[in-house]
Amino acid sequence: MPLDKICVFCGSSMGVKPAYAEAARSMGRQLSKQRIGLVYGGGSVGLMGEVAREVQNGSGDGSVVGVIPEALKPKELSGETIGELLVVPDMHTRKALMAERSDGFIAMPGGFGTLEEVLEVITWQQLGYHEKPIGFLNTEGFFTPLLAFFDQCVEQGFIRQKHNSVLVSDDPEQLINMMREFKPPPSLIQEHLAAMAAIKNGDVPNPLGP
Repeated sequence: MPLDKICVFCGSSMGVKPAYAEAARSMGRQLSKQRIGLVYGGGSVGLMGEVAREVQNGSGDGSVVGVIPEALKPKELSGETIGELLVVPDMHTRKALMAERSDGFIAMPGGFGTLEEVLEVITWQQLGYHEKPIGFLNTEGFFTPLLAFFDQCVEQGFIRQKHNSVLVSDDPEQLINMMREFKPPPSLIQEHLAAMAAIKNGDVPNPLGP
């Protein structure tokens, strides 16, 4: 799967462990090494700034696109601009544009915003709105409890196993290579339409009766 640009979701804070910042810088260097552009939430603060600076320093102009809502534009909130900055009206437009500009998604350590962003693109993939790979850079086991929650959702019948298709590694190079090999599962919508077609053609009985 071609990966010209990857959207990275991560914290606007540094976190308490130095390993988080180093992982962000390592991810930025790996994106630059593989000539992959970065789409991110804009600004220069926290882990977002760490990964953006590494890509910009390694790949130069045109390699970084930041998308930021008008309310977060002031430098006091987001810091200096890195790369191209796109200012949008609101958070909903921000997420839609970031997804549109990207060929895949990576989540790194972060808080509510990071979780909300990555869970939304997972949901979109499950429904068939996109077929792009989604990866978790599991630095110091940060996402292990969340991944266990996904497994519990499968066990309890709320998520199908084939839709629990996120890719996980603590190594940026390995994670990107896994994303290149990703094959999307059939979406819920595709499965529903196929089932309806089979019923209509008489291939399977209608579970609701005639």
